[in-house]
Amino acid sequence: MTDSIVWAEPSRQALFEQWLQAVAPAHGLVPATLRPASADASFRRYLHIADASGTQRIIMDAPPQQEPLAPFLHVAGLLQQAGLPVPQLLAVDEQAGFALLSEVGQETVLQHLAPDYDAAVAQPLMVQAVDWLVRMQCHVRADVPAYDEAVLRRELQLFPQWYLGAYRQAELSPAQQQTLHNSFDAIVARNLAAPKVFVHRDYMLRNLMVAPDGAGGVRLSGLLDFQDALHGPLTYDLASLLRDAFHSWDEDLLIDVAVRYWERARKAGLLALAPEWESDFGAFYEAVEWMGLQRHLKVAGIFARLTLRDGKPQYLADTPRFIAYIRATASRYRELFPLLRLLDAIEQTPQTPAFSFGRL
Repeated sequence: MTDSIVWAEPSRQALFEQWLQAVAPAHGLVPATLRPASADASFRRYLHIADASGTQRIIMDAPPQQEPLAPFLHVAGLLQQAGLPVPQLLAVDEQAGFALLSEVGQETVLQHLAPDYDAAVAQPLMVQAVDWLVRMQCHVRADVPAYDEAVLRRELQLFPQWYLGAYRQAELSPAQQQTLHNSFDAIVARNLAAPKVFVHRDYMLRNLMVAPDGAGGVRLSGLLDFQDALHGPLTYDLASLLRDAFHSWDEDLLIDVAVRYWERARKAGLLALAPEWESDFGAFYEAVEWMGLQRHLKVAGIFARLTLRDGKPQYLADTPRFIAYIRATASRYRELFPLLRLLDAIEQTPQTPAFSFGRL
């Protein structure tokens, strides 16, 4: 029944088949319908299976040594309590690392938009995502670990370790090392100044599902990949949504969506602890860019690590997108010009004359 599924270890395949045999009767599952669904950047993966009525279910395969289920189960409960549409847990074996979930949509927003990526089609879905984000920030209990200075700095170190060092084989001079140190200090200081909320940490179109809306279109139907949630900067999830890991949108769409978030966040009281942001969209958008910069540096490092350590080279194809994001932000703020020059030297790209914003 699992012939179409590739297993790295026969022992895990045997454990899975034993688990499936035990849960299938209670849920009317048809083992012959089992097929691969998707995998993510971790050791976790997902399988499709149908029940006798044809209803699709999802099985999560999360090897407990690498991907314990406890964080997923805990955060799923927090999101459900806030009324957000996450998969229902139908059967769970936490010790073995298997879970049977309800399906919250058959395609992601990114899959729905491909291959044309029409901004006019994307815009209303991104606005719905903004509505969900505001609801999440207002109503999800932040009963998760802190997204504090230690975590921010640890994530930033992925860039010099994996992207610059392991992938680019760059040996930084003392001056370049100091540039990174100073840039990272500035980035961390900016981001720690943000109000703190529940942070999904991968809030992007690849983790939002869609379903037919009954009028010939689609609507958002489900939220995925939330198990790494932390309590941290309010700007992080919006930056993830705007600067997507797998598709780059034009700035006019990003500004439109950011303004809509800003208006909703002000009305909900989320910006009360940041009066400059509350009164000035420009100051708020600048903060989103600085938060995005931390994420771009981190993800460039993660994608290099996925290729070099984990044997997932498909992620490296999107690394130039993150380098472009980093360069675009660094070119806008004079404090970040040294970082831009460092990156240009390593990437062997010309330095970019640009207008600068922020403190001059």
